[in-house]
Amino acid sequence: MDSSSGAQLSPNTGAAPGADSLGYVVFITAAAAMGGFLFGYDSSVINGAVEAIRDRYDIGSATLAQVVAIALIGCAVGAAIAGRIADRIGRILVMRISAALFTVSAIGSALPFALWDLAMWRVLGGIAIGMASVIGPAYIAEVSPPAYRGRLASFQQAAIVTGIAVSQLVNFAILKMADSQQRGHIAGLEAWQWMLGVMVVPAALYGLFSFAIPESPRYLISVGRIEKAKQVLTEVEGEHTDLDRRVADIQHAMKSEHKSTFRDLLGGRFGFLPVVWIGIGLSVFQQLVGINVVFYYSSTLWQSVGIDPSSSFFYSFTTSIINIIGTAIAIALVDRIGRKPLALIGSAGMAIALALEAWAFSAKTGSGDHVSLPHAQGITALVSAHVFVLFFALSWGVVVWVLLGEMFPNKLRAAALGVAASAQWIANWVITASFPSLSDWNLSGTYIIYAVFAALSIPFVLKWVPETKGKSLEEMG
Repeated sequence: MDSSSGAQLSPNTGAAPGADSLGYVVFITAAAAMGGFLFGYDSSVINGAVEAIRDRYDIGSATLAQVVAIALIGCAVGAAIAGRIADRIGRILVMRISAALFTVSAIGSALPFALWDLAMWRVLGGIAIGMASVIGPAYIAEVSPPAYRGRLASFQQAAIVTGIAVSQLVNFAILKMADSQQRGHIAGLEAWQWMLGVMVVPAALYGLFSFAIPESPRYLISVGRIEKAKQVLTEVEGEHTDLDRRVADIQHAMKSEHKSTFRDLLGGRFGFLPVVWIGIGLSVFQQLVGINVVFYYSSTLWQSVGIDPSSSFFYSFTTSIINIIGTAIAIALVDRIGRKPLALIGSAGMAIALALEAWAFSAKTGSGDHVSLPHAQGITALVSAHVFVLFFALSWGVVVWVLLGEMFPNKLRAAALGVAASAQWIANWVITASFPSLSDWNLSGTYIIYAVFAALSIPFVLKWVPETKGKSLEEMG
């Protein structure tokens, strides 16, 4: 199961549904996108707890990095299994399983016995993230009327960046309640425990919403529940829909789909086909510029250069708002100016911003709790960090997923997307696990490394990445 296959259903039935049906579709799409909200929330909420966990368990940077990064192992597992499970038991049940895992992870992370079980709860949360990253886009593609599919599909990415922002706002509010102390007590628990535990609320809402939305008509048809599928199609596409034709279209699409396998991706001089390597390259570059350092470690980063905890949490929130703005810009521009120009603009902007951050951090003085940046460098670091997030969000944050959904030939798409997504999780893990140790070694040098990767992405895009704007999926091979 993949969202790309769902997105190709019935290309010749593009009539817009009525206002009542569209309102219902928006509701069920937003409900399904709650998984994306939790994806962003759970990925980013750890930002507020990093330094408190280090202090509570008296651990070094390498161990701390593993606790933060271990969730990504769960993400890879969840993403790998979600599609197969959804094809067996349905999309809605997978959403409920994901919601349950988010809930259990939040409670366990808030009330850990020791470091080992905190890590275990993080893995469970990662599995939920991985499942939500697959099931949300697939379900939305399968229930959206063709005339609105593109815009409704953007709900998932919008929900992810909103989840990131809300997690930082909640963290900031909790820190204020605890007198700006990450280990300050509120009702018997430390502030960082509340930060991790509050996710119970959106997780419970996600679970409740799953009882209010219908099963995907594509899944219902696959298990022979034709009448129920017709009922759902009527609800989402309107009463004037030719139901027999729509069912026939979906059945034809499912029968004609090629179930791509790993073996289909082999055959190039270097193992994989060239187009697969390009997909892997896009995924890896997206992570090697260090974007997730912002979402996992920004509070720690600002505290490491002398900014007080309360201000560091506030700056984490403001970068999340910039992330939302950049994502909105990308959604508005990606079909107008094309994928490659947007990626190149983003690469250039990120390289300059990261280089300026590296210069600013080179002026860091002091050690331990007595570190600082000169005023000019401090302002430069803060502005550059926000500019970096803006250029990433308006380009690579959205463009990579658009390209990965479009550039692979139909017969390779599902398997190639799986390999590219796996490469992305691995690169994410490498950056997340290495940052604390690298920053202890040389914070400025670490940002030089990220800037170099941003710069290298420019010739990579120019030479190898195809422009897919305006081309049908069939034209891609």
